[in-house]
Amino acid sequence: MTVRRCLPWPDARLRAVAADVPEITDDVRAIWADMIDTMEAMPGVGLAAVQIGVMLRLAVVDASDTRGKVVRMANPEVLHASVELRPHEEASPNLPGVSATIGRPRAVTVRFLNDSGEVEERDFVGLWATSVQHQIDHLAGRMYFDHLSKVKRDMLLRRARKVG
Repeated sequence: MTVRRCLPWPDARLRAVAADVPEITDDVRAIWADMIDTMEAMPGVGLAAVQIGVMLRLAVVDASDTRGKVVRMANPEVLHASVELRPHEEASPNLPGVSATIGRPRAVTVRFLNDSGEVEERDFVGLWATSVQHQIDHLAGRMYFDHLSKVKRDMLLRRARKVG
């Protein structure tokens, strides 16, 4: 498959809401394959299709220690989230060179279409949960730094301009 180029911030597509995927087709599976190759090349623990300019609600996540345990998701949505937050240093290949600590629910239950086209509900905990939520944000046109205060967000974006 192919490693795709990540859109550079502030590309307007990163603020757009991605379209639902009506069914899992060979084209969708090919996009997932490219997303996995792109995620592994970063290296990262997740990628949303909008990050590579594909405006569909597709995401891949692999937060395993050994890799090779990728979860392919279409139309993911959080059904339940834990009250307990887990802080984690987050970054994005769309805005390289900067990161911020974001507090997200430690565990989430997510419903999505899997690679067989079946509706699946799965619990994610720890880094898996953080990554899934990060990808779902991308699919809704949000970036991780949107969870920061305005002052911290402005500082991060100023740093990013200096790095870039």
